[in-house]
Amino acid sequence: MMGPRQVEQGALFYEFSLDTHVPTDHLLRSIDRFVDLTGLRQELAPFYASTGRPSVDPELMIRMLIVGYCLGIRSERRLCDEVHLNLAYRWFCRLGLDGRVPDHSTFSKNRHGRFRDCDLLRRLFETVLARCITEGLVGGEGFAVDGSLIKADANRQKGVEGSAGLPPEVVSRAAQEYLAVLDEAAFGAATPVPPKFISPADPAARWTGAHGGQAFFAYTANYLIDLDHAIIVDVEATTAIRQAEVTAAKRMIERSRERFDLYPAKLAGDSGYGSAEMLGWLVYEQGIEPHISVFDKSTRTDGTFSRADFTYDQPGDVYRCPAGQVLTTTGTLVNDGATLLYRASKFACAPCPLKARCCPNEPVRKVPRSIYEGARDMARDIARSEEGKTSRRERKKVEMLFAHLKLILKLDRLRLRGPNGAKDEFHLAAAAQNLRKLAKIIPVPQPSPA
Repeated sequence: MMGPRQVEQGALFYEFSLDTHVPTDHLLRSIDRFVDLTGLRQELAPFYASTGRPSVDPELMIRMLIVGYCLGIRSERRLCDEVHLNLAYRWFCRLGLDGRVPDHSTFSKNRHGRFRDCDLLRRLFETVLARCITEGLVGGEGFAVDGSLIKADANRQKGVEGSAGLPPEVVSRAAQEYLAVLDEAAFGAATPVPPKFISPADPAARWTGAHGGQAFFAYTANYLIDLDHAIIVDVEATTAIRQAEVTAAKRMIERSRERFDLYPAKLAGDSGYGSAEMLGWLVYEQGIEPHISVFDKSTRTDGTFSRADFTYDQPGDVYRCPAGQVLTTTGTLVNDGATLLYRASKFACAPCPLKARCCPNEPVRKVPRSIYEGARDMARDIARSEEGKTSRRERKKVEMLFAHLKLILKLDRLRLRGPNGAKDEFHLAAAAQNLRKLAKIIPVPQPSPA
């Protein structure tokens, strides 16, 4: 039987509750338990006037940004439309049915003003991290570090020659930020080598071909994570170059200690963090076990003995060659000021039957040794142990976070420009990932039966 046509009839009164229309298993309902923005209002208070027209509630804007980054809504225009239409988003943002959604331009005005003046998004990330620590998700014993390239909002075809520098007519906000970080170790001072191309739209973005395909302009998102539950302990934006990533790793370790009193026993990382200086910093200055692959280019490919064929005698501070001869050092630092040279005697090398396999083109054999070689040996020993193998597996947790960042949260390309824009996006994304992890691990309490 065909049903009758349903004609909507207006009612004089409606009883409607947003809370009852949001499913109990909705992601935002799970996340809402861990969002406490009361402290952020205090951070913002000095940046608002005591008189005049009331502003848009900053907590509303932050909640909307959390919705956008947790659910992969990259456009703020689209975010405003989605919050206007979606009941769950309205409930999370405390808007009710009649609440007015702010214009998308409000986010830009506050981002370039109050939010950056008080470093609000950094505070948001730390607030979420503090909740993770309170809930017992951060063990603090083992950390892992890595960086991932994120494409900048810059057209690769409109780059200019890097050796020529930035065109003088470029006066954008991103250009001003670029000039401000020229002496910053994580950006302009990371390397003396000028980039091949510079983007006039976002000069701080680095031209890179690290992915092996077409080169592009990019920033690096650096994560320091706790290995227990892959909680992001710190995040840092840098230029897309390895030296800057090492600088970021040091900053994140020091900052996690200062802000949250976290003292990791070990740090896992790939060979990009395995330089002698970095390993020495970890072992001698921080007391952290380096579960890191050593960056080593001492192996020779011409058939002659490599450095590994020479045995170091720790008590005597000498090397012994395969023929049993002694190589000594004068103690003078050479090259980068962190290397000692150990030389054999000319009288021992000249008649040696192994000279053709040792130093056929030199009168004596020289063996360089870094002053951080003890830390390098420690890293090598750990890498050969079962604990080192476990750390190499656990290190993949940070790589999975970057995959989640790009595939699920859709942050494979930045929407904001300049170093500050990259920092804002990375802080919001890291906070969103930690909130999603909280919601996943800690279930929503079920109401007890009456």
